[in-house]
Amino acid sequence: MITNDEFKKVLIEGLNLEDISVDEIEDDGPLFGDDGLGLDSVDSIELVLIIEKEYGVKIKNSEEYHDIFASVNNLLKFINENK
Repeated sequence: MITNDEFKKVLIEGLNLEDISVDEIEDDGPLFGDDGLGLDSVDSIELVLIIEKEYGVKIKNSEEYHDIFASVNNLLKFINENK
């Protein structure tokens, strides 16, 4: 099972979020938009590729993207359930 901190390190490295530390990423905070981590659509594509490469998990249903990518906790739950 992947921990939140392990996953946050992968996020930071994979998306080149050099100015952000693991402690600054909220587990339930939004990943996208101004209120959260501030990721954009380009980051979402990279994030999908990182998840496939690092964990071998594919997100097949694009209708689920919004819920899956809502927060670190949601994304990690999806990865751990589908790994």
